[in-house]
Amino acid sequence: MTVKNPEVSTVRRQPMSNTKLLMLIAIGIFVFMYAAAMIFLGKRFLTVQEIFNLLNNNAYLIILGCSLTIVMIGGGIDISVGGVVCLTAMSVAKFLQFSGIEGPAGVALSILLALAIGLFFGIEQGFLVSYLGIQPFIVTLAGMFLSRGVTTMVSSENIPIKHEAFQAMKKITLQIPGVLKLELGAAIALLILLGMYLLLRHHKLGRSIYALGGNQQSALMLGINVKRSRFLSYVISSVLAAIAGYVFIMHASSGKTSIGLRSEMDAIASAIIGGTLLTGGVGNVFGTFFGVMILTTIQEIMAASKVQESYWQEIASGAILALFILLQSVVLAQRGKKVQLQGRLKAKKE
Repeated sequence: MTVKNPEVSTVRRQPMSNTKLLMLIAIGIFVFMYAAAMIFLGKRFLTVQEIFNLLNNNAYLIILGCSLTIVMIGGGIDISVGGVVCLTAMSVAKFLQFSGIEGPAGVALSILLALAIGLFFGIEQGFLVSYLGIQPFIVTLAGMFLSRGVTTMVSSENIPIKHEAFQAMKKITLQIPGVLKLELGAAIALLILLGMYLLLRHHKLGRSIYALGGNQQSALMLGINVKRSRFLSYVISSVLAAIAGYVFIMHASSGKTSIGLRSEMDAIASAIIGGTLLTGGVGNVFGTFFGVMILTTIQEIMAASKVQESYWQEIASGAILALFILLQSVVLAQRGKKVQLQGRLKAKKE
């Protein structure tokens, strides 16, 4: 006669969290889309390098998606990140090209410049939202206009980067000859992805951000410093946006005034597709990663299908986003009904 361990049984009966469920849905959609592309569009999608090309070409968007995910989990929004990406990229490009500081010192100072830009916007916006109670949409809208305006002051023309130490750093790759090639920027993006996951899941600040987005009053009752947590989420978001701008020029080797246009919208869409709710409290950076991969796979499918009109990409991306929002609503509504039913049955038994 076997005796069941009650602790094991209790663990097995725990329902899957909304965060994990929505992330698994995003992963499933990505696998389905990529498998369909391999079947119907041939050799281009059959190579391992194609997946790594998605990473190399969209490393900055992965980082930007992480920044939006953190703010959105906390119940906020940050639409200034695209402007911060552009300002960082243009400022760093102009510094490297015209400062006259050569060698590793020039690269190190350019990295510090990027971080300083991110810290400035993060501290300023975080303070206004957290400690003065101004609506985050208004604050970050102002931040978007400010960053775009300052970018035009820095330069209104494209700036190619010929800095030797920067170019040497850019050429660093992780590769297996004939199999795959991963750029340094993509490796940085993956490390940041892992770091943000650990922060959100295993650090006090991450748990505070989840609690803040779930229910601010409950977070206050639990003794969480709500203002500090919200402030730090905006600081992290802007710093990550600045890093995304630096990673962008590592891939493109030039600063452009068009950098980051609509990238905040792409990052928000990626986060939503990956299972992050605009209402806060639910989300996962790994889900956002697959959201980025879904959007970029759509673009690659359109290119492989020889669809020249860009509006078809917009239509496809919009349709996918609407589908995910509808799917999230249906899934969460059904789970809510199930929880209510279980509560009623439990109350009757008692």
